[in-house]
Amino acid sequence: MNFKLHHLPERTKKGRESGLTMVMDKALTIRQAEDLIESSGEFVDIVKLGFGTSAFASNVKEKVKLYQKNDIKVYVGGTLFEAFYVRGQMDDYERYINSLGLDTVEISDGSMSIPHNEKCELIAKFAKNYRVLSEVGSKEEGILISPAKWIKMMNAELQAGSWKVIAEARESGTVGIYRPSGQAHVLLINKILQKVKAEDILWEAPKKAQQVYFIKHLGANVNLGNIAENDVIPMECLRIGLRGDTFFEYLPESIVSKMKA
Repeated sequence: MNFKLHHLPERTKKGRESGLTMVMDKALTIRQAEDLIESSGEFVDIVKLGFGTSAFASNVKEKVKLYQKNDIKVYVGGTLFEAFYVRGQMDDYERYINSLGLDTVEISDGSMSIPHNEKCELIAKFAKNYRVLSEVGSKEEGILISPAKWIKMMNAELQAGSWKVIAEARESGTVGIYRPSGQAHVLLINKILQKVKAEDILWEAPKKAQQVYFIKHLGANVNLGNIAENDVIPMECLRIGLRGDTFFEYLPESIVSKMKA
């Protein structure tokens, strides 16, 4: 920060295991990636090359190296993993991610179904050579998964070797852990948190209101993903109370009561 203020929460530092920010790169140019790093690189931990965009993005290998040089983990979106899986081309998928120099993968089944024991076997296999993020929840609106099943799947995937489990929301923020309106599915989220450690979950939260919800619920160092590249610093302001939505979160009650009197 460029100045000091009292009563701000302490943020974890780069190389962190909690307080992660995952940014969605939907085919940024090299120049745009450089701008992201210059403006926000200290706060970006992971970049997802969204869905199948890496198939079309120019200079994708150069961009991967740029991110990695700046201590940012990179992986291709789970939809691309699923596109290779459903066609029976897993060897081709591994060759592809190796050609990009990736050491992180996402294993998901949000667009189609993989038997869960098979998904866990894939996680265990990839975890031998890669950092694995696995995603739980469907991308399809109206498909409901019981809290007990969310918990069972998340814990099984962590035990199989996932570094973090991603709670599905899509880039729209209207499925999975959210209702079609975009509001958090509070009962589901609280039940998950009773059985799965918060630091093991990466919550997809593309909308500001969703980011506010999780920061108020779990604090400044909650793991949040599917963040737009131009929302990283604004979200840091949310995390530490330098934006109206979270302004009073970390102030002592003596100050809060006086201001609200």
